Amino acid sequence: MQALNTAPVVGVDRPAQEVSAELVADSVVSFHAELPLPLQQAMASFIERYPNWDQYRLVQAALAGFLVQNGVESREITRLYVGNMFSRQSFLQGV
Repeated sequence: MQALNTAPVVGVDRPAQEVSAELVADSVVSFHAELPLPLQQAMASFIERYPNWDQYRLVQAALAGFLVQNGVESREITRLYVGNMFSRQSFLQGV
């Protein structure tokens, strides 16, 4: 696994841990998961009805929502949840 560069951005007056948190929040990690068939079918049906959603946005919103609802107190997770649930694209397409 490649380590993140936690050095401060040149010319920016912020502590290294702040910059590091931004890098982590903006990072993307891929994973492979097996889903029960009914869950996959429900997900495909939802995406068919709401084309502005895709499997990535749906999984991110579901996972972030689960974590927020179960007590994870993280600004980054809350931002991901709210950002996925209430994206500007959703309002434009009436979802």
